[in-house]
Amino acid sequence: MPGVPDEHLAGPVGTGRAHAKAIVLGEHAVVYGAPALALPVPQLTVTASAGWSSPAADGGGGLSLTMPGSASRAVVAQASHSLRRLTAAFRARMGISGGRHLDVVLDGAIPPGRGLGSSAANSRAAVLALADLFGRELSESTAFELVQTAENMTHGRASGVDAMTVGASAPLLFRAGGARHLDIGCEELFIVADSGTAGSTKEAVELLRAGFERQAGAQERFVRRATRLVEEARQALADGRPEELGSHLTDYHELLRAAGLSTARIDALVEAALAAGALGAKITGGGLGGCVLALARPEGAGQVIRRLREAGAVQTWVVPLTGAGSHER
Repeated sequence: MPGVPDEHLAGPVGTGRAHAKAIVLGEHAVVYGAPALALPVPQLTVTASAGWSSPAADGGGGLSLTMPGSASRAVVAQASHSLRRLTAAFRARMGISGGRHLDVVLDGAIPPGRGLGSSAANSRAAVLALADLFGRELSESTAFELVQTAENMTHGRASGVDAMTVGASAPLLFRAGGARHLDIGCEELFIVADSGTAGSTKEAVELLRAGFERQAGAQERFVRRATRLVEEARQALADGRPEELGSHLTDYHELLRAAGLSTARIDALVEAALAAGALGAKITGGGLGGCVLALARPEGAGQVIRRLREAGAVQTWVVPLTGAGSHER
């Protein structure tokens, strides 16, 4: 009930989970209205647990965040700030009053700053944990809106792709604020390779915008080219034409590289994947660091992974297009 103090609504502990994502095509252009193809990465998950401080530790109205593992102080500070705003938005949306001290633990394997949706996954896991703690039913649309609020605070103007895909069970076509499952006619694998270098979505967005402002018509050309590549890749994916899908990945990388959003390390990983027989490869996410996404046939995936490792990838994950979590034709 609205206005009921939280201590009369709470369970002993609440839990929530989410997973990583990778953008197949459509980065940056999606903010300007272009479509995007997005891939859930269920191999990388985050679990949130939310509970109450003991009475002795309860300072009233506070929130404590713990992130086990090797998260840096900067990452924890940013996550804590986002979580406080998210918790306030959750309370307001659910009509929950009171100020009892919350303890939240975010335990996950999604490396931050890699374009894998770590902030959105953290927010989704946390808001689901809060809903569980307070015994509230949370619709998918409400969960998305709350996560998107946190994403806008973290990255500036967020497209909504991350907020949707970190809770998705299958690859998505994202367009005009909505999403649907993609038709999958290919049996290839996506390989996600971590460059070991964090990028910055906010910095990349500002860099791209500055480039658009310097040259008349640059934004329109970028969005038009991106839209065409996404649409053609979507059709190739549905029709079972992996070579064409792969070529569109590589072409999209060139689009982002020409805009100044790649790095020498990322380019080296893309080249290594292609030299090893990948059908296509590109940077994924905001840019200026992060991960590379490569498309490979199952029988050639091992060689692609080896070459990516030799070229400097610190971690790799394989995401099948078909099977669990896919919407097959």
